[in-house]
Amino acid sequence: MKSKHSMPKPAAPDAPITFASLAEMPPLPVSLGSTLNNKTGTWRYIRPLYEDKTPPCNHACPAGNDVVRYIGALRDGDVEAAWRILVAENPLPGVCGRVCPHPCEHECNRGEFGGAIVIHAIERFLADEAAAHGWAVERSQARHPEHVAIVGSGPAGLSCAYHLARLGYQPTVYEAQAQPGGLLRYGIPGYRLPKDVLDREIAAIERLGVRFALNQRLGDNLGWPALAAADAVFLATGQGLSRPLRIPGEGLAGVISGLELLRRVACGQRVEPGAQAIVIGGGNTAIDAARTAARLGATVTLVYRRTQAEMPAIPAEVAEARAEGISFRFLAAPIEVLDDAGRVHGVRFQQMRLGEPDASGRARPEPVPGEEFTLPADTLIVAAGQELDGSPMRGSGIGIERGRILAGDAAQTGVPRVFAGGDAATGEGTVAQAIGSGKRAALAIDRFLRTGSFEGLPPAAAGAVHAVERRATSVVVRAASLNADYIAPAPAPQMAGWVPMQIKGDFAEVNPGLSPAAAASEAARCISCGTCIACDTCLIFCPDVAIARAEGGRYTIAYDYCKGCGICATECPRAAMRMEEEGQ
Repeated sequence: MKSKHSMPKPAAPDAPITFASLAEMPPLPVSLGSTLNNKTGTWRYIRPLYEDKTPPCNHACPAGNDVVRYIGALRDGDVEAAWRILVAENPLPGVCGRVCPHPCEHECNRGEFGGAIVIHAIERFLADEAAAHGWAVERSQARHPEHVAIVGSGPAGLSCAYHLARLGYQPTVYEAQAQPGGLLRYGIPGYRLPKDVLDREIAAIERLGVRFALNQRLGDNLGWPALAAADAVFLATGQGLSRPLRIPGEGLAGVISGLELLRRVACGQRVEPGAQAIVIGGGNTAIDAARTAARLGATVTLVYRRTQAEMPAIPAEVAEARAEGISFRFLAAPIEVLDDAGRVHGVRFQQMRLGEPDASGRARPEPVPGEEFTLPADTLIVAAGQELDGSPMRGSGIGIERGRILAGDAAQTGVPRVFAGGDAATGEGTVAQAIGSGKRAALAIDRFLRTGSFEGLPPAAAGAVHAVERRATSVVVRAASLNADYIAPAPAPQMAGWVPMQIKGDFAEVNPGLSPAAAASEAARCISCGTCIACDTCLIFCPDVAIARAEGGRYTIAYDYCKGCGICATECPRAAMRMEEEGQ
């Protein structure tokens, strides 16, 4: 018997269903009143929560930059707001945007979807835009009477001074050289970091009330009794000594350290490397010295005892050095500098091979018996690493171990009121790491001067501590947690530097920046991992219509009606939601 409510069979699979009369239609549930009394949330045993997590770029940044937040502001079209978010953490964005090895990009989840965001280029763009428009960081209205002395004006010292000034102090920075900047001025060549960029960022720090005392060398005309008059001291002396090779002939004329070569060039002194220059080392100083020697007219060969894969130098800098004509010789270690009437005329090398990993995790180079060779040289540039000059610390009570000042988690040394950071204490070696170290020290000094203890200091997260409370949880969002259905692959822009037509004498900046249009386009590629950007995906997909927009680009969930199906958290493109069992 045919039911009067049976569904008529369509003529074809895609044909619409039609009813001859109202009587053929099946019963439909219709509510004649409100359904708000039907609180289906009582069925739930698990609930969705909005939760900003830590983006991998933020987690990887040693300086503690809130990368996703400032890129988000740039994506929204507010360039000045983006810059202000950036400089709340980092006083040297123009510097970092040019010389940082950008570990944030190595961790960027966009790398799985077309290429990592060029975060360093965005950072540089924001700094350059701020300079062009005259934006300035406001001077703190707070005034604290305590005096803080900072020894060293490299990135750690500048960062500490900046953050102390923003906290209401007027620190004095003591610098051994005639101009502030430390390694930034005297150890990084102008083709990577133009001095006008450094000058403007130091001037911005000085405008906050920071005082600079120049030509003041610790252990010489700056003594510990003078420092003892300060309420707190921060040692940021860096690692200014070049590590010697300890081989015969190292004292010959024509042998110079990479640091000394770079310092002389930065000071405008005449340097003549001759026709053939050999550089020993595989770090950034070695690459900078090699490229500088080429600009001084030499044909340069860089010799490193491991392979290129083990080089600690920034890979992009190595590639640019190759493009500029620098030759590389790997798996070779110098064993003697050859003497010609008291001057270098060549270097004898031992061929090496890789053995078992050493303490650094890299394969240990081992000599290949009987295999040696010689390379001619008019100049030998030694850039085999740097170390701390501990002589000014003698008799101070400052502990030094393995070439580093001993300092605790709050940067405190064994001497009361004396703190230390940057390369001198951490040995980590990058500008961004030094900036983060200086910021942590500033927070510790402030807490100590205000309370007499270090309790309540923000916890460190991957070496970075934000000067403001972190909004995110410590959970780091990885690519596997993202909803790839919402992420369209988009290639990263090409950021290769240009090679001067004539290397000799050309110290102009080699890496171009982003145009405003390119910066906006790059910001639009950012996924904003772990951060809610009010995309409405959760609201659209909620089957219970339990999600509603709230003020500030956030959402509310009506838990009386949310059944805990989890569709919102599953569909969230950037893993900014999670599910939690009831009662937890």
